Amino acid sequence: MDFLFSAESWAALLTLTLLEIVLGIDNIVFISILAGKLPAAKRRRARMVGLALAMGTRILLLLSLAWIMRLTRPWFTLGPQEISGRDLILLLGGMFLLWKSTHEIHERLEGAADAPEQKQTRKANTMASVLTQIALLDIVFSLDSVITAVGMAKEVSIMIAAIAVSVGIMMWASGPLGDFVERHPTVKMLAVSFLLLIGMALVAEGFHQHIPKGYIYFAMGFSVFVEMLNLRSKRATK
Repeated sequence: MDFLFSAESWAALLTLTLLEIVLGIDNIVFISILAGKLPAAKRRRARMVGLALAMGTRILLLLSLAWIMRLTRPWFTLGPQEISGRDLILLLGGMFLLWKSTHEIHERLEGAADAPEQKQTRKANTMASVLTQIALLDIVFSLDSVITAVGMAKEVSIMIAAIAVSVGIMMWASGPLGDFVERHPTVKMLAVSFLLLIGMALVAEGFHQHIPKGYIYFAMGFSVFVEMLNLRSKRATK
């Protein structure tokens, strides 16, 4: 327990918590969009359970560190490219995000023309189906989080504490964020476009084409800044 009295450990905990929150932003966006498909009374519960699943997934992956490290070994080759277990998870997760976000954009833009189909789709969006989708994507989103934790901290307890604190903060922020996204359709469309960007980045990462996260977060941050200006301008003209 000596690490509790170490300034280095507390610095690692603080830094890692902040990084976990940043890496979890895409997770919050995805959970908010999926939870928005449920009746209003069930959305908060879906967000809370979804983030709890995210925390459980990250901790389990962290405790299964040896298995995660073996995922980097090649399983098979696809042309000249060696594909490992981690690559396969990133590819499948990225393609799922691309499919899901494209479907969301179609539903937003063509929803009026496909009204009967849209009603049928909404009926199919049960709590179980939404939580299943959240759980599957949590595995993909958790890989970067766990690898970041391993690279920054030496004590597993510090890693677990950082994950727990960051998820607690995300639980607190998910409600206002989800409500804000629901009130503003353009923000929701922007959030879906972020999923397209993240999905493409995951597919590229699966093929060992690394895109620095700084570029992705800058693009997302700049887009949010422009959208906030648009919303402010719209309020000013009312």
